[in-house]
Amino acid sequence: MNNLAHIKGILFDLDGVLYVGSKRIAGSLEAINTVRNSGKKCRFITNTSTLSRESLQRKLEKLGFKIMLEEIISAPQAAKIYLQQFADPVCHLLLADDVKRDFNTFRQSVNHADFVIIGDIGNAWSYKILNDVFNLLINGAELIAIHKNRFWQTEHGLQMDIGAFITALEYASGKSAVLIGKPSEDFFQMALNEMSLSANEVAIIGDDIDSDIGGGQNAGLTGILVKTGKYRKEYADKSKIVPDLVLDSIAELVKLPSFVATD
Repeated sequence: MNNLAHIKGILFDLDGVLYVGSKRIAGSLEAINTVRNSGKKCRFITNTSTLSRESLQRKLEKLGFKIMLEEIISAPQAAKIYLQQFADPVCHLLLADDVKRDFNTFRQSVNHADFVIIGDIGNAWSYKILNDVFNLLINGAELIAIHKNRFWQTEHGLQMDIGAFITALEYASGKSAVLIGKPSEDFFQMALNEMSLSANEVAIIGDDIDSDIGGGQNAGLTGILVKTGKYRKEYADKSKIVPDLVLDSIAELVKLPSFVATD
């Protein structure tokens, strides 16, 4: 699928597409500027659960990207919106300290909770933490997963993500997690609502064939896979998910006139 002139909006995944760790991916800045100049709407979506939206924006600024806070749609932000539909919920947060600040309007408890919200807590994972959460779930708490990614790309190579911990807790407790970030259809719909566009007018550009491409396509979007970040050919080849388009990197966007041409 090379004719993408019908696309009016782009959802850019962040980590692995625009940058890896603290290094900008070559051509990413130029690609975003080209898309903006074409008149397409842009939003920047991420499952990242180690940084608040404000911190994400500062990181992007340091990398040279001019992205407004309102253009960033993060899974923790979506989790906060999800919790706001409940009357005074008591929460137990397994989140990075920077992200916890976004949830300080909710009552919190380590002994009793209506919801356990889990994101990336790095090296803090332990059997005790898992068992404590297991007991909260057994005693009535619901499990909210910021995302369920299998692995992610760091500057030092692939790293196991929180998906395995979520799956373990689901198995032990007999409860299914509410999945907030990609590939949740609700997450993609939130982004579409922000852009005031329908799914068939929007493309998702990502490095994760499961959550980015599969999730986006299930929500009706065009899926563009880039061979950067966590992309691994062998893994992608085994997947039943077929991207609408595959690019070596985001830099190749500027080579697709039909994609960036103004309607």
